[in-house]
Amino acid sequence: MAKIAYLILAHENPKHLGKLIDRLTSTAAVFFIHLDKKSPAAAFRHIRGENIHFTSKRKTVHWGDFSIVEATLLLLRAALAHPSRPQRFVLLSGADYPLHSAAYIEAFFERHGDTEYMGLVPMPSDEEDKPISRLTTYKVRPGAAKLNWLVRRALVRFGAIPKERDYRAHLKGITPYGGSMWWALSREACEYMLEFIDRERRMVRFFKHTHCPDESFFHTILGNSVYKGRMHREVTFADWTAGGRSPALFSEAHLERFREARGLSTSGGAGAVRALFARKFSDESTEIAERLRQLIESGAPRIDG
Repeated sequence: MAKIAYLILAHENPKHLGKLIDRLTSTAAVFFIHLDKKSPAAAFRHIRGENIHFTSKRKTVHWGDFSIVEATLLLLRAALAHPSRPQRFVLLSGADYPLHSAAYIEAFFERHGDTEYMGLVPMPSDEEDKPISRLTTYKVRPGAAKLNWLVRRALVRFGAIPKERDYRAHLKGITPYGGSMWWALSREACEYMLEFIDRERRMVRFFKHTHCPDESFFHTILGNSVYKGRMHREVTFADWTAGGRSPALFSEAHLERFREARGLSTSGGAGAVRALFARKFSDESTEIAERLRQLIESGAPRIDG
């Protein structure tokens, strides 16, 4: 069976991360973990195994910043270079948890080897909350010298440079796309993304100063490629109904929905897909995660797709 590379962005909740990896571990799985440079490595020392690889290079990751993309690229390059040659690459956070057994997930991707799972909508999209201002507003990156920010503000004030960026000029005819940052892509699609990134440095520089590029950078690349026709919605469930910058923690209510519907689905502008993973969990979610595991093993989720 073709191997699956799980690419995990982690920064906290080391106990839960261990449970996530344990639930997905099989002879077909290999794990690549990027630990935020702000996080203490000692707390994650218990996570070890022949199929577990922490990136040697660590980025200091900030919410809504291109550093999330950079950390993802570290994972992607490490996974593509692995001698097991994984054929499916699944991007997860350390706060995720599977909604099916490892065997079911592996069989699902085996059946759908030619399908890419990434929520994809043209920007702007009100339905998906992907405003064009994410591209037109110049974002000063964390750690940038304050003088740079002051000079840019002064240039805008005196009309030397426009307040809003012309994304069309930067993208040169490429249509911007957005979607969830969590995806599950084929090896071919991932190789295509890296080739594009290494070639189109101008576009990379542009996205370094956009808001939440993790929700548009990879999407724009694949949305303007032959892989667009193979796209289905992402396979990670998240509850954003409360608003805010983070989804709700997986709760008793979500567990009940899972039990009644025999599974959970993603939904939105790109259609609906039965979810394979859910977020958000923490080190305090032990009881909920354990009850979810018991439901899965009892056969509660519908086995289809």
